[in-house]
Amino acid sequence: MGSAFSSNAKGLSLRRIGSAAATVCVALLLVVAGGVATLHHRDNAPVLGGFLVEDRGTTMRRVPRKMLLAEAVEPAKGLRKIRGASKRRPSSGSEPLPRGVVHDTTNLEMEPSLAGDPEHRKNQQQEAAATTTPAKPKSLLAVPVGIKNKAVVDKLVSKFPAGDFTVMLFHYDGAVEQWGDLEWSGRAVHVAARGQTKWWFAKRFLLPDVVAEYDYVFVWDEDIEVDAFDPTRYLDVVRREGLEVSQPALDRRSEIHHAITARALAPAPGGVHRRVRDARCGDGGGSAGPPCAGWVEVMVPVFSRAAWRCAWGMVQNDLVHGWGLDYRLGYCAQGDRAINVGVVDSEYVLHRGVPMLGDGSKSAGRAAVRRRSFKEMQIFNRRWEEAAAEDESWTDPYAGQPATASSR
Repeated sequence: MGSAFSSNAKGLSLRRIGSAAATVCVALLLVVAGGVATLHHRDNAPVLGGFLVEDRGTTMRRVPRKMLLAEAVEPAKGLRKIRGASKRRPSSGSEPLPRGVVHDTTNLEMEPSLAGDPEHRKNQQQEAAATTTPAKPKSLLAVPVGIKNKAVVDKLVSKFPAGDFTVMLFHYDGAVEQWGDLEWSGRAVHVAARGQTKWWFAKRFLLPDVVAEYDYVFVWDEDIEVDAFDPTRYLDVVRREGLEVSQPALDRRSEIHHAITARALAPAPGGVHRRVRDARCGDGGGSAGPPCAGWVEVMVPVFSRAAWRCAWGMVQNDLVHGWGLDYRLGYCAQGDRAINVGVVDSEYVLHRGVPMLGDGSKSAGRAAVRRRSFKEMQIFNRRWEEAAAEDESWTDPYAGQPATASSR
């Protein structure tokens, strides 16, 4: 009996231990589950195309997130963590690189020599800068070019001072060597891809983090005459007027698509106009939308650094002609487009309107390109409407200002 009692006592003791262990296990599981839930909640960042994307602040939220296709680039398998995540929480030791060695941005400046000590040269430059007047920040001029327009492009680029501007040429005909005899060619960055458009090049080579060091980005066509244009004076006006998206006015002899781009017959005292009054646009009051107010064309646009980051995200990878962008650029104005978007009358250019790209030299090729351009505009507008409808976190600040239909 004593043996039986002892056996029963041991069984009871074991059952109690088992029950206590089970209770501890359940508690541990609840703690772990809670921690996982908390971690998931903390990492619940905006999602685009199934991947986490970086919320760059109010400058990007002006555009429906679905339109920012560039943010949805798929990272390598197993590394689906957004760039800049380490800024929001302490390092867990799992990052592939130490933070101090990572350079998030770059530029298009060329190295003066392939020899010597780069750090020593940098120190010398910093010491020299410390004893002289600080240089103005540089801006960037990017132009698609073909060898047939070499003379016009030479005059255009020569107007931009080397100390204030970096030049990038997009060679859509593949001809690069033929530009080597021009004085400025050696300091320009040359990119060649046959048959591609300005916006195709811009999307792939003017990434915001690549041009982050430039104050302004000029994304111009090549058929532009600049006899009455001075880029330094132009930027003086842009800075004074607070323009984030702008363009020089067009000489009235130019090929003009919209009245707002033509040089005002009676320029305003500030040298800038932001709206137009005509039969199409009425009195040009505050309720007017593009292209009657707050609007520039995609022919010779100039963007601030912040405006370009926004506009670049809006450029679609597969829509290469850029038609339709002009009606939406005001969303990148870092504020009210009626104030921060303008046409500069005091520095104006002549748009020659020379056809550049086509499927061959036949007129049918140009007609086909124009048909695609119209089609791209329809696609872009549809994508915009769909993105705006699907993004519940986005509010259209110009919903009460319907844009006038394009008349290209």
